[in-house]
Amino acid sequence: MMISFGIKDVIDILLVALLLFYVYRLMRNSGSLSLFFGVLAFIAVWVLAYEIFDMRLTGSILDKFMSIGLIVLVILFQDQIKRFLIEIGAQGRLRQFKKLFRHQNTSDSDHAEIMNVVYACMSMSKSKTGALIVFQRKVPLTDFEKTGDIIDANINVRLIENIFFKNSPLHDGAMIIAGHRIVSAGCILPVSHDMNIPKNLGLRHRAALGMSQETDAICVIVSEETGGISVARDGSLEVKVSGLDLERILSEALK
Repeated sequence: MMISFGIKDVIDILLVALLLFYVYRLMRNSGSLSLFFGVLAFIAVWVLAYEIFDMRLTGSILDKFMSIGLIVLVILFQDQIKRFLIEIGAQGRLRQFKKLFRHQNTSDSDHAEIMNVVYACMSMSKSKTGALIVFQRKVPLTDFEKTGDIIDANINVRLIENIFFKNSPLHDGAMIIAGHRIVSAGCILPVSHDMNIPKNLGLRHRAALGMSQETDAICVIVSEETGGISVARDGSLEVKVSGLDLERILSEALK
C-alpha cells in the first residue's frame, strides 16, 4: 500500500516540532525539564500502543490518562502557560511598529530612565547596599505588585537609593518598574529551587532567578555581601555585570 506524503504532512510535522520546542523551552526555564521528558515518553508509549500496534485496551487506558494528565498539567503550569501564550501573541513586532511613530524625545527619555537605574545600582554597589529591581516586559506583573507597597513614582536615582537604604522598611523586598514608573516596592517574588545556583549567592539572587523563570521580566540584583551586580533573565543568571554591561542589557531588553 502506497502512503502519500505531501506538503500538508510537512507543515503538520513542522507545527508539532515548533510546539514541542516551545514547550521544551518553557519547561527548561521553569526548571521542569525532567517532567517534559517524562510527558514526552508517555506520549510516545501512547502513540505506539494506540496508533501503531493497535492495542485497543492499553491504548484506551492510556487515552484516559492523557485526558486527565492534560488537565493536571494546565493546573500545575498555569503561570507558565500564560507566559507561553503571551509570547506567541506578542513577539515585539507591534512594539517595534509603534516606534516608527514615536518622537525621538521618547527614546531619549527611555534611555535616561535606564541610566537612572544604572547609576543607582553602581552607587549601591560601592556602598554594598543590597537591591533587587524588576523590569516588566510583556508579561504583566500585577500579582507581584500587590505583594508590596504601591509607589507609582518617576524613576530617579535618589528614590531608588532611599528605598533600598538599609534602614528603609522596603529594602528587603523587590522594586517593580513598569510603564516607565516605579510601580511598587517591598514586593515578594517566587524563589528558584535550582540546585545549580552557587552557594555564595543569597535569597535576592534566588528570587530574581525564580522571577525570570516564571515571567519574561529582567531582574537586576546588587549583592549586599560583595556589592556585585547581577542580572537574571530567561531563567539564567549573569553575575559580575559592569555598569556598561548593565546599560547595554537593559537598553536591548526594554527597547
